[in-house]
Amino acid sequence: GVAGQVKQTPGAIGYAELAYATQNHLATAAIRNAAGEFTAPTIASATAAAAGAASKLPSGTDYRVSIVNAPGKGVYPISSFTWIIVYQKQTDAVKGKKLVDFLRWALADGQGMAASLDYAPLPESMRAGLATRLGTIQIPQ
Repeated sequence: GVAGQVKQTPGAIGYAELAYATQNHLATAAIRNAAGEFTAPTIASATAAAAGAASKLPSGTDYRVSIVNAPGKGVYPISSFTWIIVYQKQTDAVKGKKLVDFLRWALADGQGMAASLDYAPLPESMRAGLATRLGTIQIPQ
């Protein structure tokens, strides 16, 4: 992947998610954020970016938003979400229920595992809204 190529190429500059950079022991750069701070990529600075963006979300958002250069202190400016986009109307009851169960787990217990996998947990300010949005998925009876 990209992280492996960057690691093997002297003088290379690349962009990879934090998990790959950490696991491959790649050097990272502190980048100036919207608050004027030079911030390193960390789990905390990625979560701060999500929290900064969450504070600006419109009511009824579907959460397909960019958190690049999000407002706030301690924010890593080139953070991003990994999205899961699903059909609101599921056609298979068994698969639909398993999908919703997994996503509920990911929003709750799964958040506690994120940091150990070098991923940033979602800020609390987003979890309730995402759980509400998840409740709109329709599963056939």
